[in-house]
Amino acid sequence: MPERRTVALVTLGCARNEVDSEELAGRLEADGWQLVEDAEQADVAVVNTCGFVEAAKKDSVDALLEANDLKGHGRTQAVVAVGCMAERYGKELAEALPEADGVLGFDDYSDISDRLQTILNGGIHASHTPRDRRKLLPISPAERQESASEVALPGHAPADLPEGLAPASGPRAPLRRRLDGSPVASVKLASGCDRRCSFCAIPSFRGSFISRRPSDVLNETRWLAEQGVKEIMLVSENNTSYGKDLGDIRLLESLLPELAEVDGIERIRVSYLQPAEMRPGLIDVLTSTPKVAPYFDLSFQHSAPGVLRAMRRFGDTDRFLELLDTIRGKAPEAGVRSNFIVGFPGESEGDLAELERFLNGARLDAIGVFGYSDEEGTEAATYENKLDEDVVAERLAHISRLAEELVSQRAEERVGQTVRVLVESVDGEDGVYGRAEHQAPETDGQVLLTSGAGLSSGRMVEAKVVGTEGVDLVAEPLQGSFTSPAWSEEAGR
Repeated sequence: MPERRTVALVTLGCARNEVDSEELAGRLEADGWQLVEDAEQADVAVVNTCGFVEAAKKDSVDALLEANDLKGHGRTQAVVAVGCMAERYGKELAEALPEADGVLGFDDYSDISDRLQTILNGGIHASHTPRDRRKLLPISPAERQESASEVALPGHAPADLPEGLAPASGPRAPLRRRLDGSPVASVKLASGCDRRCSFCAIPSFRGSFISRRPSDVLNETRWLAEQGVKEIMLVSENNTSYGKDLGDIRLLESLLPELAEVDGIERIRVSYLQPAEMRPGLIDVLTSTPKVAPYFDLSFQHSAPGVLRAMRRFGDTDRFLELLDTIRGKAPEAGVRSNFIVGFPGESEGDLAELERFLNGARLDAIGVFGYSDEEGTEAATYENKLDEDVVAERLAHISRLAEELVSQRAEERVGQTVRVLVESVDGEDGVYGRAEHQAPETDGQVLLTSGAGLSSGRMVEAKVVGTEGVDLVAEPLQGSFTSPAWSEEAGR
């Protein structure tokens, strides 16, 4: 019997990319490939790239070069680029980085097995030719669902696949294969974006906004629960638009309670919310539905009205603070995070002071700060009044220091509170770590539990916050607070 072909998936970027990698893994495993964790143990290393900002692009190139270095020293015979950077640049990336044996776009995902086999056999598959994916679907959201089957939508693989094609987990199995043993998993709610923020290129290579059908989201969540997942995070470029192409802009409000009823799921988190699209009904559901975390990942980007208008966005400091007051009026301990861009073209010292006023009043749990840089193909790249790089760097350092102080203060406000912690890591030397409702994976800090007796990954524990370490919390588990059965890697497979 011939040795099975092996493949490793290296994922960079956001949670959306992680979902895409697990879909690719499902397709490859269904076609007989053996998935391995380390690229050096794989015949083919597939790097799922990020194309968002310059730093992410550099990380993607570095990962491709690192994988290429394995060739000739172990099993690795080919390195293939997929993901946003590959989709965005295609042939240009292939020419600039000949170390990559293939550059595949989203349209190649459905035939990923054949593409990799061709490359592994020494054949050449023509590198992806980029195109504006916003033009692939009708302008009217109401007409998009009819065309959805004709467009590649990573992470939208259907459920209820024919026998033998999906991972062996019953009729609800999606075309997805988990790549880690975490009790947390992301689920794609939608893809693409209809907003036209002047600094963002994502819609051009991710396309126009299109929702997944609620039945597919529910079925995938049920399948993940069967795999041992305890928390799901709903991801897309803009979750507040969910349902507008399905005839119901309030569809998320009805979907969340249904997801909360899925057996085995202990927590549901919604990410990527647009402040200008927040609805009273959505705030109510996010703050009052059992198992739905009162967590608000709000994309403010700035708070000075002039800068926001130049960004093609809406709002100002006072309106944003009113939104936060509304949220905390319903859930005083709600978690809120956001990202901000400083040094945007035309940003004055007064604009920066306005941003500081907002940050000082917002009491955010986590803050990401980025210095502006031109993104190819965006409106902002054509703007005049660009700030000197030194000025941007100075403002970035200043606001970053302020952000670090403010999130530490916000963490200290939580001392004495009782938090529900999902245990994610149990290590005899490093301790027991998890996350509370206000902390999303990777971005928002974590909780160190003072006692790990009887705890395992996947436990939901109530604990009292007794201290802080920057943005992180230190908490003491309460007696008899274990609210879910132990989860193990074996059970999750």
